[in-house]
Amino acid sequence: MIRLRTYIRSTLSAALATAALATPAVAAPAQGQPAAPAGRISWSACTDEEFAGMQCGTLRVPVDHARPRAGSLTLALVRRPADDRAHRRGTLLLNDGAGGSSIEQLRLAMRIGFPSFAGAMSRDFDLVAVDPRGVGHSTPIRCTTPLKPAGVTHFPQNQEQFDTLVAHNRAFAADCLRSNGPLVAHTDLAGTARDFEAVRVGLGEKQLNWYGIHYSTLLGRTYADLYPGRLRTMVLDTALDDTLPPTERIRREAATAEEAFDRFTAWCAASTDCALNGKDAAAEYDALVARADRTPIPTTDGSRPLTGEDIRAATQDYLTLSGVTWPALAQAVVEAQAGDATDFTYEPDDTLDPVQVHIPACLDTARPVTTFDQLTRLRNDLARISPHLGGAVRSWTALTGCLGWPVPARPVAAGAPVHGAPPALILQSTHQALAPHSAGFAMAAQLPGSVVLSREGDDYSMFLLSQCVREATNRYLTTRALPAPGTTCTD
Repeated sequence: MIRLRTYIRSTLSAALATAALATPAVAAPAQGQPAAPAGRISWSACTDEEFAGMQCGTLRVPVDHARPRAGSLTLALVRRPADDRAHRRGTLLLNDGAGGSSIEQLRLAMRIGFPSFAGAMSRDFDLVAVDPRGVGHSTPIRCTTPLKPAGVTHFPQNQEQFDTLVAHNRAFAADCLRSNGPLVAHTDLAGTARDFEAVRVGLGEKQLNWYGIHYSTLLGRTYADLYPGRLRTMVLDTALDDTLPPTERIRREAATAEEAFDRFTAWCAASTDCALNGKDAAAEYDALVARADRTPIPTTDGSRPLTGEDIRAATQDYLTLSGVTWPALAQAVVEAQAGDATDFTYEPDDTLDPVQVHIPACLDTARPVTTFDQLTRLRNDLARISPHLGGAVRSWTALTGCLGWPVPARPVAAGAPVHGAPPALILQSTHQALAPHSAGFAMAAQLPGSVVLSREGDDYSMFLLSQCVREATNRYLTTRALPAPGTTCTD
C-alpha cells in the first residue's frame, strides 16, 4: 500500500514537471555555526545537498519585542541567490501559512525543478525562506501533551464533554508554557511581523518583496501596516478575511469547505481517477464517518484509532489541490473502509506542525464563545451549513481548541485601509476549501490599489499550477504592473 506522503509527492512531481512553486518536504540549515550578534544574520554555505549553492542563515530576535533584553530566539533562513546577479531586483520573501515551514516548501520547490519554470521570480530575485518564530527550523514550539487525545471532542454534545474539552485545553496550554516559556505567548501576528522587519534590516534591503500563502496573507498585511513603505510588492495567495466576526468567519469557511467537498464528489462521479468512481462518494463518506463514530477505525502508524470526527477534521486539507489531494482523499476513504484509517492521520501538507498551527490561532483570534450553550448554537448552525463535514474546519478547531486557553488573545485590528502598503496582487481561486473567493476582495479593500486575480478552480498555491498566474505574478514582481480588475485565469 502506497502511503499518502509518497503518493502526493510523486503525483505532484509528475504533475508539475512543467509547472510551478510552493508545497511540502524537510530541510536543515547548517548546524553548529556560531550565533551572530543580535540583529545580524550569520550566513554559511548550506550543507544540505538539496540546497547546494544556497546560503543558510540564523538571526536572533527578541522573544518579546517590547522587552528586547528579556530573552531571544533564533530564526532560520535559506537564501537562493538570483540567477541573474547583474540585473537583480531585490529579495523576495517566501512565506508559508501558520505553523508551516517555508524552508521545507522551498525544498519541495527545488525537488520539482522550480528554477526551470519560475521565470523572473528566480532569475531576478534572491529568494529567502524564513521559518517563522516557533516553527520548523527556527526555535520551535514543542509540547508533550497531545493536542487532542482520545476522549476529547471538539464537538461536545453535553456539558460534561464541554468541561472535559476546556480542562484538556488548559492542561495542554500549561504543558506548552512549561516546555517553551514565554514564546507561547508571543507567536501572534504582530510579534511575527516584527521578526520580518529584523530580517529586512539583517538583509540590508531598503524594501522587501513579499510572497505569502493563506495565513501569511494576514502576516504580510500586518507587516505593511506596522512598517509603511518597507514593501515594494506583495503577492498574496489565497487571502483570508479577518475583518469578519470570528463566528461568521467559521460559518463562511464551513460553507466554503462544504462546497469544495461537493465539487470533489461530483468529480468522483465523472472521473475514473477517483477510487470511489461508480459509487455515491458522498454516501460512502457519510457511512464511513458514522461507522467510525460508532467504532473508531484502527491505524497502522502507532496513533490511536480514528473517530468520524477525526476523519471529518482531516478532510478539509484534502480538498486544497484538486489534481493531487482529491485522488488521495478518495483512496483514503477506500482504505479506511477496509479497516485502515492511517491516511487520515497525515497532513497532506506535511510542512505543517499541528501544534505550531494551533498556538498562533489562540492568540490571533478573539474568543466569542465561552459556554456550552453558545457553542451548541454555533454547532447547530454548522450542521445545517455543512451536512457532510459538519463544520470541521480549521477555524472551528481554533475556536474549540482555544476554549479555556490561559493566554489572552491579541487579534490585530483589521478592515481599515493600510497606508504605506504597495498595491498588492491577490491570487484567489473561485472555489477553495480554505478561503472563499470573497476573501480576496476583503483583503484588496484594505490595501488601496490592489487587484484580485481570480483563477477558475479549486486550488491554492496557484503559481504552482497556472501559467496565467505565473505570467501575471512575474510581470507584477518585475514591473509592479497589475492585471486589469476582474481578470480571471482559466488554465
